Amino acid sequence: MADKRGSANAVYSWSGTDRQGKKVSGEMDAQGPAFVRAVLRRQGVIVKSVKKKPKPLFAKKIKPKDVAIASRQIATMLSAGIPIAQSYKAIASGSDHAKIQEVFDSIRMDVEGGTNLSDALAKHPKQFDSLYTSLVSVGEQSGNLDDLMEKIATYKENIEEIKAKVKGAMWYPVAVLVVGFLVTALLLVFVIPQFENLFSSFGASLPALTAAMIELSRGFRDNWVMIFGVLFGAIAILVMTYRRSAAMRHNVDRLSLKMPVFGTILRKSAVARYARTMATMFGSGVTLVDGLESVAGATGNMVYHDACLEIREEVSTGQALSIAMAQTGLFPTMVLQMTATGEESGELESMLNKAADFYEREVREAVDNMSKLIEPIMITVLGGIVGTLVIAMYLPIFMMGSVI
Repeated sequence: MADKRGSANAVYSWSGTDRQGKKVSGEMDAQGPAFVRAVLRRQGVIVKSVKKKPKPLFAKKIKPKDVAIASRQIATMLSAGIPIAQSYKAIASGSDHAKIQEVFDSIRMDVEGGTNLSDALAKHPKQFDSLYTSLVSVGEQSGNLDDLMEKIATYKENIEEIKAKVKGAMWYPVAVLVVGFLVTALLLVFVIPQFENLFSSFGASLPALTAAMIELSRGFRDNWVMIFGVLFGAIAILVMTYRRSAAMRHNVDRLSLKMPVFGTILRKSAVARYARTMATMFGSGVTLVDGLESVAGATGNMVYHDACLEIREEVSTGQALSIAMAQTGLFPTMVLQMTATGEESGELESMLNKAADFYEREVREAVDNMSKLIEPIMITVLGGIVGTLVIAMYLPIFMMGSVI
């Protein structure tokens, strides 16, 4: 049975007196108050109180990028001959990130207690997924953990770089549209009413565009609570449904692959992540059947996730990997040819890594080109919205001569 000691650890603050009668206090990461009292008693401390330290309400989370950096540090220390437990202790003590300290201290305690590193990592699935723990397990079984951690670190760095590129490409237009919406809302609420008061003294009918903008401003001011409520409510419902419904995630991911420009980037990103993950798993000694389930979760897209599971079923019956991939209709011809060549020559890891390198470059170039294309479009759209509002407000002033 795996040791579960690290999974229930918490930080406890304590106070008491030492052998000389001086007041002492501190904090300890432990299983419970009884464990804290036992440790302090052995140190000659008379404990007066032990309280569980409450977790901060908005505690920082460990991001995948943090795991990538920590993996590189672990790989460096292991290759230098530093023991596993000491390596994790060094990262925990050298970080100012409370959650990293908590998780890595828990891993250290498990390892010191005789638990395998892969089992200790598996107790923290939010930070270390099945792919990560599987690779570590292979490294432990082969006695080549330092090399495996080096591969893991390189893999995580490549994957996080691609993810950051794709996220940046997705969020840029969204951010510009949000800014455009806020600017429009401010103009409707604060600027147009000032012109409305001015126009009311003209005693003449207003141009259709101006009248429409004034009515829009009135409607927005009278119903802004409902507008924002419906908007944020719809967003919240969509996000919650997306997270809880596998069918919706699949449909959204399928539609996203068909989007112009964005779809190409997402497809190339999924292929790059598939090839990189498959190469890392296969090169580490994990069988194709065992590795494909972990590869499925690394593609970042439900369509490719389900395709990986289909490939796994085909490969488990003796089908060649390249043929199983071709049957999904999701992989470019070049990737299929390189996979087939790798299978025939026994250089599958090398071929998949080359495919991953190529498509990672393709993603970077596509994101850069898209940013150059979208920037003027977004500026034009934003300028058009603001310009229309400005023209609508100044149009009666330009026509004032005919009104008077």
